[in-house]
Amino acid sequence: MWFYFESLCGEQQLRFQLLWVKPQTEGLPVQFWSSGLIRSGVYPSSMAKWGEGDPRWIVEERADATNVNNWHWTERDVTAWSSDRLRQLLLGVRVEGSEGVCEVTEVSRLDGEASINNRKGKLFFFYEFQLRANWLGTSCSGLKYRGTIDVPNLSDENDEDDLDISVCLCKDQPSTPLLDLMKRSGGKEVRRVLGQYVRDLKSDFSQGMILPTADGQKPSTPVASKKKQVKTSKTQVSSDAKRSSSPATCPTGVRIQTCSFSLRETFQTSADELYRTFINQEFVQVFTRSAATVDARRGGKFLLLDGSVSGEFTELVPDQRIEMRWRFRTWPSEHCATIRLELVDRGDETELELEARGVPAGEEETTREGWRRFYLQAIKQTFGY
Repeated sequence: MWFYFESLCGEQQLRFQLLWVKPQTEGLPVQFWSSGLIRSGVYPSSMAKWGEGDPRWIVEERADATNVNNWHWTERDVTAWSSDRLRQLLLGVRVEGSEGVCEVTEVSRLDGEASINNRKGKLFFFYEFQLRANWLGTSCSGLKYRGTIDVPNLSDENDEDDLDISVCLCKDQPSTPLLDLMKRSGGKEVRRVLGQYVRDLKSDFSQGMILPTADGQKPSTPVASKKKQVKTSKTQVSSDAKRSSSPATCPTGVRIQTCSFSLRETFQTSADELYRTFINQEFVQVFTRSAATVDARRGGKFLLLDGSVSGEFTELVPDQRIEMRWRFRTWPSEHCATIRLELVDRGDETELELEARGVPAGEEETTREGWRRFYLQAIKQTFGY
């Protein structure tokens, strides 16, 4: 018969021990360990039932049969997820002013680690990163300037307002008012997205660290209350963005809220040239500035931006329409949005109408900005469309 004992020293729990003992008629002689000492005693042979006696002596009946009451220390490494999320957020930084436009073009350095730990039903977040990003500024006259942003102390020990953010021009670049724009507005935006990473880490990625008890309920933690206190972004999205009235179901069975949005852009090129730009592997590698795999046929797969974006083509109508199942790496497993591109030939130019459906709620703004920047603007800047 298995018995579960706990030894106590004052009010502090020191050691647990599972013992296999042989029942006897009058009682059970047992020994258990506490702080290195062996103690003996005689205990009743009948084992307490659930709901009776001291609940600390009962091993709960759980579906996973592990980590009872979330007592033991568990850890999850989230370094890879953190690196992807930080890159995604930083590459969305873009500021405008009377001096021109500045935007982050590359995260050239991202060193550090992150983990989530659970102890006694409480979550602890540890992260520490040093990062450098490259930015490109374009003046009103069209001149381009390059610079860097350094953040040496993104860690759980520093609040968002305590981050050291250094913005400067590359050594070979002449002085420009764009540097003041990037220091004034760009640094503020970088600080905001780094704070967003921390909020995402605490509110979204920690799910599953606190295991349910026997009744299937999760114990309340400070993390859950903080999630409700996080202020939502007040950034406005276009009037054509719509929230889904019902949650979508992923292939894994997880139901999530989704939304949709649309974009419209005009390119100074023919419809056939623009169509080829989206489905030709060599063209895609040029405007994304990274290795890509593109199988341009119905059911063909694609993988872009170092694996951050993937999916498959569901419909290809030459020079007219491209429809695809599209997902970002950090989305819920196997969940894809539906992206539809309509090409309208206007003679000397082509109008592109993009419709996105099934985007996870909360990812609308970053997905919209990602398409605008890494697809539409990148194509225009690379090929002069």
